[in-house]
Amino acid sequence: MISFATSHRRACIAAAVLASILSGGCATLSADGGFGPVEQAARDRLGKDLTWARTDADRDAIDQRVAELLLQPLSADAAVQVALLNNKGLQASFDELGISEADVVQAGRLPNPGFSFGRLRQGSGTEIDRSVTFNFARLLTQPMAHRIETQRFEQTRGAVTLRMLSLAADTRKAYLLAVAADETLRYMHQVQTAAEAGAELARRQARVGNWNKLQLAREQSFYADAALNLARAEQARGAARERLTRLLGLWGPQTQFVLPDRLPDLPQAPNELPDIEQTAMAQRLDVQAARRGSEQVAQSLGLTRTTRFLDVLEVSGHRNSFNDAPTEHGFEVSFELPLFDWGEARVARAESIYMQSVHRAAETAVNARSEVRGAYAGYRTSYDIARHFRDEIVPLKKRISEENQLLYNGMLIGVFELLADARSQITSVNGYIEALRDFWLAQADLDMALIGPANATPMPPSTLPSFDSGSAGH
Repeated sequence: MISFATSHRRACIAAAVLASILSGGCATLSADGGFGPVEQAARDRLGKDLTWARTDADRDAIDQRVAELLLQPLSADAAVQVALLNNKGLQASFDELGISEADVVQAGRLPNPGFSFGRLRQGSGTEIDRSVTFNFARLLTQPMAHRIETQRFEQTRGAVTLRMLSLAADTRKAYLLAVAADETLRYMHQVQTAAEAGAELARRQARVGNWNKLQLAREQSFYADAALNLARAEQARGAARERLTRLLGLWGPQTQFVLPDRLPDLPQAPNELPDIEQTAMAQRLDVQAARRGSEQVAQSLGLTRTTRFLDVLEVSGHRNSFNDAPTEHGFEVSFELPLFDWGEARVARAESIYMQSVHRAAETAVNARSEVRGAYAGYRTSYDIARHFRDEIVPLKKRISEENQLLYNGMLIGVFELLADARSQITSVNGYIEALRDFWLAQADLDMALIGPANATPMPPSTLPSFDSGSAGH
């Protein structure tokens, strides 16, 4: 029985060594650095192209494509495409893939052996000590370490994908805000022009004694408010355009890009999404990342249980020669004696980390359901408000304006009533612009809520085991 158990242990060790050697031989950098799935996600979810600028040729191709897109007034889709190609922060996120993949390859490589040489003299005798050491514990845990680093790489890739999709959503929203700000600014100019005309007419009427000071002050007050609102609209327009410019990654002459005159029209009907929670659970990236994180921590817990007694197991070979004695040959095995530290603390820590990841995954799922419900409710409410402006308020204001024009032509009302009505109509149109803007922003928020939150990040490395040369299995 003792001989059989010893043979069985030797067979297990030999199998582990062989698996480590095979995994080390296969650990190489991929051609695309793990970028392919991120690129495919951009095509499948957004219908857009994605390029990782790793060479001068890549950067030249991006510059050429961006220049072509900027030749025409930007549409929302064109703005998203420019951001995905040209945003430098997104390019930096792609570099995270290269860093993470390098860690995967490093974890799959065999640990380097160590070599020491010593020459000692004692009287007339000389001793030469040569030894080769090898971290046997790291060799045994290498397959598990490689799997964990691979999962960490997949988690990083998921976070990069989410960063890309979040950038697309942010760019679309910034585009809508910039177009709406341009349109609002034009209407504020019209309001200011009408107010200026009314104030000038009021001054003339007061000069000839037809108006009193109260009537004159009211018109002048409206003109002052209109000038202030115009200044605020110009400020909002500048801020919205600069935010869009940053997301697009533009500078220099590129910042003179042209936007369309108006927002897209309101759809005839809103999207009906009865199974929106199930859809979110199936495709939200943060839910998938939380699930993978729990699986990863579970595997790291198993590794901690396995290696808590093998942390410093090392095997070394020796060859010592003496000038007056035969050469020594042999090997040396060193390891810790678990007299004081049996590893319970490391195992307890790993178990707590695992339960923490489980609870966080559950929290992510609960929050995802709530976020998507809230986003859909905001989408439907924004649609109803915009439709009410389009179908009720704006037509009514237009009809009132037409009737007032007839009354003015018949000399039944004065010019000030006509100007006041024109200002009211302009204000209602501007209200519709804001409602339409809010609807398209709610649409962008809903699209993002079905994918995942913009602030999702990879699991902090401190919660995962480390596999450097100094520790294996912590």
